Amino acid sequence: MLWRHDPIPRERIRALGRELRISEILAELLLRVPVGTAEEARAFLQPRLAHLGDPFRLTHLSEAVDRIIRAIERKEEVVVFGDYDVDGVTSTALLVSILRRFGLDPRYVVPLRLEEGYGLTRDAIDRALENGVPGLFVALDCGTNSVEEAAYLASRGADVIIVDHHRSKEEASPRCILINPHVFGDTAGGAQHLCTVGLVFKLVHGLLKRLREAGDQRAHEIRLRNYLDFVAMGTVADLVPLVEENRILARHGLRILGRTKRPGLRRLMQVAGMTLGEDPRPVDISFRIGPRINASGRLADAAISVDLLLSEDRAFCEQAAATLDEFNRERQEIERAITEAALAEVEQRFSEAKGIVLYHERWHPGVVGVVASRLTRKLHRPCIVLGREGDLAKGSGRSIPGLNLVEVLATCNGMLESWGGHPMAVGVSLRTERVAEFAAAFDAAVGAAPQADETGPSIDIAAWIPLDAVREALIEELDAMHPFGQSNPEPIFATRGVIFDTPPEIFKEAHFRFQLHTLTGRRISGVAWNMSDRVPPVGVPVDIAYQVQMNRWAGRQYLQIDLRDWRLSE
Repeated sequence: MLWRHDPIPRERIRALGRELRISEILAELLLRVPVGTAEEARAFLQPRLAHLGDPFRLTHLSEAVDRIIRAIERKEEVVVFGDYDVDGVTSTALLVSILRRFGLDPRYVVPLRLEEGYGLTRDAIDRALENGVPGLFVALDCGTNSVEEAAYLASRGADVIIVDHHRSKEEASPRCILINPHVFGDTAGGAQHLCTVGLVFKLVHGLLKRLREAGDQRAHEIRLRNYLDFVAMGTVADLVPLVEENRILARHGLRILGRTKRPGLRRLMQVAGMTLGEDPRPVDISFRIGPRINASGRLADAAISVDLLLSEDRAFCEQAAATLDEFNRERQEIERAITEAALAEVEQRFSEAKGIVLYHERWHPGVVGVVASRLTRKLHRPCIVLGREGDLAKGSGRSIPGLNLVEVLATCNGMLESWGGHPMAVGVSLRTERVAEFAAAFDAAVGAAPQADETGPSIDIAAWIPLDAVREALIEELDAMHPFGQSNPEPIFATRGVIFDTPPEIFKEAHFRFQLHTLTGRRISGVAWNMSDRVPPVGVPVDIAYQVQMNRWAGRQYLQIDLRDWRLSE
């Protein structure tokens, strides 16, 4: 594995450390975020809700607020249509919660993935209109490219608001109010990094501001910070950069999440193995809460997740959380089988491919995105995995650092029925008979991309430090950097010339534990996951790359090294 380290001049590190009165290690981590000035560094270490910018700086947000106020005043029928992933589910729950506080009873609809496809499709719209055409139709986390569907809704008599963060492939629809920083170039406060639930938070922030100015007592009674648990969940799960306003929302939202009073969310956290009352970390959303919410949309109906987040009925919450947990177990089994089959196919047919497209008519379209993620991490090549829905092959793709999938797919546009997403993750659909043609074109496009990273798997070293620097004081400083995520990754440290003086202990056949001693005689525990085939030699100097954490178990806590890689010292 390639170790990458981009040195920062020591004088810059020392200067920032002196000005902020922090260690040089923390100063180096801050300069890697990066922060340009000491003032920016202070704001990063102490993100405050007061630092959130004026929501009305977002294009068309003012018009959307005015239209929602009109719906409140007229007690109109409102439909909230949200996507089926965590971002869409939390966006829906947030907006519905706020509208209920103002006397509305919005219907909420989540598309049925296997029957209606992704996003604002005609089939999903028709189901949403079965109980009547609303005065206002709000689409969340989808709809930017649904020009014909927005026109259809307007022709049926509904006003349309779309709040979305996906890239546009055509001119914005003139038949709706669209809030999307990527379409209009909004950048203030890092608006281009906000996912949909962050944009919905800005929307309801603007709504409350305007209603408070108008003297609406209900707006004064709402504490918007109490809804940041929804915002943190969607922001972390959608893998958007945790910088600027996203950092503020995620940092405070995770604290709110740990103390949430919502019965459904509390029960979901319990079945996911989380401890109530403790501040969760992004990994808890990524690997515990998020997969359970996503599983309902992938295998069944994601509306059950919205129901769970909104419900005050404890008996229902108990049952719904158990259902999501069961969906998640089923998803894991399906994913495991597809991943094994996909890896075998890569070995047989695509060992030399730069970009990989895999398809099988029996692969479940609802889980292929996770399979694509697993393959991409393992193979260090961009992968698209497809299943079959009717006459179409549908699925998801994931990329590697440095390769923009949106730009790559743009070269294959003529072969695809639909596609969209982000530079690192996309969704695609195409006719099944064109899969082979698309696979060849995708491979060629990836190979021709100048930004393709062909170095193989690598890790970025945040700082080279002596082993004696691994202390509880370092953990405290790392806490100030939380939450870690996109654009603020959990740092990987490296130390030269470490000697394992006792053999590591292998456990569960795949992992190993070890003990290291610092030059001052302190003992530090460590663990290496899935590395039992690469145990370091005893008595030989090696360089180690690792993360540092506080391991909490059975009421005890102790410092632990999480080994990521090692190599013989030069």
